[in-house]
Amino acid sequence: NLRRSQCEQGAKRLATVLPGAKALRDISIEQFEEHQGLLPDGMRRMCRHVISENSRVKEAVVALRRGDVVRFGQLMNLSHQSLKDEFQVSCRELDLLVEIARSVDGVLGARLTGAGFGGCTVNLVRKRSAPLLAQTVEEKYEAETGIKPAVYPCQIEDGVREIPITT
Repeated sequence: NLRRSQCEQGAKRLATVLPGAKALRDISIEQFEEHQGLLPDGMRRMCRHVISENSRVKEAVVALRRGDVVRFGQLMNLSHQSLKDEFQVSCRELDLLVEIARSVDGVLGARLTGAGFGGCTVNLVRKRSAPLLAQTVEEKYEAETGIKPAVYPCQIEDGVREIPITT
């Protein structure tokens, strides 16, 4: 797809001045800022998103290990903004869902999930606020679009593990 191709081409162009950089993951945001002039505008936006998202993911790991869910939520918000403005994979409906979610007290972060261009958002919300979030999203989104959204409450778990099934 176009975004992937632009990111691969951008990495190759940046590698001409950054030996050892085989992919965007090998380029720091500081290196990118210094050499971004090598890239045309659209390619520059796509690459900036990937490089900054890599940085956010690393920071998110640290935040989770510290138990800092507030910072994790802020990083989710920054991720959505970058997906919208830099990678340009959001749409009016996703932005509306994120905006509605962020208006609810107790929501720490909201962003699109999946490939973008419609579909789903994921929201980090304090447990006590989850029912209000679901109600608010259902009411406001339907009022704005005429479409009743599906809301799937989930809870954070420790990670992948085997769950024995007894029959």
